[in-house]
This record gives sequence, structure tokens and C-alpha cells, in this order.
Amino acid sequence: MADEEGGLEKEKSFKLLWILDVQKVPCARESVLFGSVGSLVIGVGHFLATSRVKRSCDLAAGGFILSTMGSWLYCRYNYAKLRIQQRIVQDGIKKKVIYEGSNLDPTVNDSSKSSS
Repeated sequence: MADEEGGLEKEKSFKLLWILDVQKVPCARESVLFGSVGSLVIGVGHFLATSRVKRSCDLAAGGFILSTMGSWLYCRYNYAKLRIQQRIVQDGIKKKVIYEGSNLDPTVNDSSKSSS
């Protein structure tokens, strides 16, 4: 109760295999969720098709690994691309602020410079 009143709740972290903090690492939570769904779909689908329990469990484990890694790589690629785009925009805004209203402003036409 004292934590709720102060508004400073301590966040519980969930570490996967005591290494990967799922709440703090970008894309980790979504990748684990996609991996578990992929595992379930592949395992149950193979079991319904063949009724072989051990083989279905093996395929479910492999499906978990492949689904998790696939969604992890896709998400991290998009995350990196977004970070690069954000950095380009931030640099452009900094340059715009620095050069705005000066003679070095690239948006000012040459004709307006010569008429001044």
C-alpha cells in the first residue's frame, strides 16, 4: 500500500534464462510471444495430422526457436531502421536551427541573396 501511495512501484523484471530481461530489451516480449504461438500452432497441427506425440513435441520446440528468432530479427531490423531515421531527422532539425536566417541557409534561393 505504501508503494501505491508514493507512486514509486518497483517494476518486477522477468528474465528469460536468467540472461534476457524481457521488459527492458526492445522486441524481446513480442518475439517470445510470437515464438510461443508458433510453437503451439506447429506442435498441435502436427499432432492432429499424424498423432505422433514425441515428433510433435520436437517440432514444437523447433518451431519455438525458429519463430522466436525470425520475429526477433525482423523486429530488430525495423527497430534499427527507425533509429537511423530518427537520427537523420534530429540532425536535420539541428542544422535547420543553426542555419535558419543566416547566409549559409541552404533553403534560401540564390536570387534572393543577390537582390539583398
